[in-house]
Amino acid sequence: MSFSASIITLFPDLFPGTLGASVLGRGLTDGLWSLETVQLRDFATDRHRTVDDTPAGGGAGMVLKPDILASAIDAVSPAADPRPRLLMSPRGKPLTQARARELALGPGAVIVCGRFEGIDQRVIDARDLEEVSIGDYVLAGGEVAAMVLLEAVVRLIPGVLGGADSHAEESFENGLLEYPQYTRPQVFEGRSIPGVLTSGDHARIRKWRQEQSEDLTRQRRPDLLK
Repeated sequence: MSFSASIITLFPDLFPGTLGASVLGRGLTDGLWSLETVQLRDFATDRHRTVDDTPAGGGAGMVLKPDILASAIDAVSPAADPRPRLLMSPRGKPLTQARARELALGPGAVIVCGRFEGIDQRVIDARDLEEVSIGDYVLAGGEVAAMVLLEAVVRLIPGVLGGADSHAEESFENGLLEYPQYTRPQVFEGRSIPGVLTSGDHARIRKWRQEQSEDLTRQRRPDLLK
């Protein structure tokens, strides 16, 4: 069974966006994964297709209504659906390479894209939504965040990038940042490819790459070394 993503959003026309390009788009065309978008307003019950209301207790902005969102989730993901239900949220757990790999090896995901000031906490609790963050900043909505999550996940689905070793040494795969990469020409604006990389000595190359990864991680992401 291929990876199946269902997106609940107020802006379905934004998809597939970048997910339809390059190797991810080919994987979509080839059936290695699938994408479904669901318009949240289709589950509104009034003639104005209202999906939000003012926050209880006062405050700025609007909040997505729990009954409308619950109806959309139930239609997309019935009780027997094995896929995790994710809510893109700046207060969620940070997305990691390890979590992306877990999702890539699973049946897919139901992804809720928030808007306005957020969504009613009761539907988060009642529908067991896992809140996921792509960084310590706030976006206008969850759609771009959902694309980031899916790009991180889909590229790890077997067959999408080709060989299994395509991402084996990438940043975060082994707890380190990736070493620097080089290609021809041999000299660019007075800068040469490090000699070890053209030496043909694979043991030295592996050692150099490991050292470079460790140095970069120590300089830029010392938290990873903990």
